[in-house]
Amino acid sequence: MRIDHIGIAVRSLASALKVYEAIGLRPEATEDVPTEGVRTAFLRVGDAHLELLEPLTSDGVIARFLAKRGEGFHHIALAVDDILVAMEQARKRGLAVIDEKPRTGARGRLVAFVHPKSTGGVLLEFAQYPRT
Repeated sequence: MRIDHIGIAVRSLASALKVYEAIGLRPEATEDVPTEGVRTAFLRVGDAHLELLEPLTSDGVIARFLAKRGEGFHHIALAVDDILVAMEQARKRGLAVIDEKPRTGARGRLVAFVHPKSTGGVLLEFAQYPRT
């Protein structure tokens, strides 16, 4: 397991990218993920990424997060080899896994989330890359 990315909620991807580009980071990829109601940009930092998340709709998860907490840290994603195993292990150890089954996220990855109430306030994402 390793850190895949850190998710950051932003109101405007264009505005946020200007800030990160000012410190030398460039987006490797941008993508709309309609099933999650977000537009994302991934910026490489060493072996991990920053994922900027802009809401596509006013009623999605990121829009609600921004309304409640404002811009900033949203989640940490951990790359896992087998998301089903990671979800089952988390459940067996008493963590509140939000998703019943993995769903498709940005970059074609399978993702599932662990509720912050069982992780000391941090939303965790398990991310499994497509198998080739």
